[in-house]
Amino acid sequence: MNIVFLDAHTLNALGDFDISVLNSVGNLTLYDRTPIDKIIERANDADIILTNKCPLNRLTISQLPKLKYIGVAATGFNIVDIEAAKEHRIVVSNVRGYSSASVAQLVFSLMLTFTNQVSKHSENISETWTSCPDFCFYHTNFMDLENKTLGIIGLGDIGQKVAKIALGFGMKVIATRKNPDKKSIENVMIVSQDELLKTSDFISLHCPLTTDNQGFINKESLSFMKPTAYLLNTSRGGLINEKDLAKYLNEGKIAGAGLDVLSVEPPNKTNPLLTAKNCIITPHIAWSSLESRQKLLADLVENIKAFQAGKPKNVVS
Repeated sequence: MNIVFLDAHTLNALGDFDISVLNSVGNLTLYDRTPIDKIIERANDADIILTNKCPLNRLTISQLPKLKYIGVAATGFNIVDIEAAKEHRIVVSNVRGYSSASVAQLVFSLMLTFTNQVSKHSENISETWTSCPDFCFYHTNFMDLENKTLGIIGLGDIGQKVAKIALGFGMKVIATRKNPDKKSIENVMIVSQDELLKTSDFISLHCPLTTDNQGFINKESLSFMKPTAYLLNTSRGGLINEKDLAKYLNEGKIAGAGLDVLSVEPPNKTNPLLTAKNCIITPHIAWSSLESRQKLLADLVENIKAFQAGKPKNVVS
């Protein structure tokens, strides 16, 4: 089978592992990036397309007559028109759970950036500390995570991982979940969204982006938050109304925001969060630890093998 990977660069941007294992399941053609207007030309002869963020809409799918399988190199699959794929009998699979540890780790990296200010205190240390009259100095108050309340919106694999780490810090953990009747997690209380917004010291978003929740973090929901509370988002940028969040940050109505995702990536220079007060932004890196990328590649291969054996798995179409 002919396999075309439309946007392989982010999977192996550092060249730190061997992506050629994909050759074991087909005739592989790799592209670092593919503009939308080049997709049909590059994938015209493909039996299998692999894509991370390169969109496959209805029109594109209809013009790829050989296509039998789409492997999404991510968990989110909104870049593929699933209904169009079904109509053309194209199987679509995603990769699940490959980055839970990596994403959860970044959640706490963002959280601890606010509470401990490590970078700020390490700046020019050879000058500042050597000339200090005391054995220590600090520019700002630190905050213990112990006994603080973490509110998790979305209690899937990643949300549960975050909850377990938070409990290890001695935090109180509350959560909302789409299906509140699912088996409960020990020491995690399921509450209403309003209660979570009102009582949390940190709020971490871990839900998929849907038409129902797009922009649900807006001036109304932000108004429930304590002025000392922090918002964290390692899920999808579209969950947040960015103009409303920037306004609340700039007016000091919440304490800060740590974001790994934005509504448009890469962002426009006019995005108000780029200059908002107390806003830490990382460039969508939560998923990208070496271990996560290795697992993602291995799972892509296993998904293809399962499809070729007539027993596709992780099917979303």
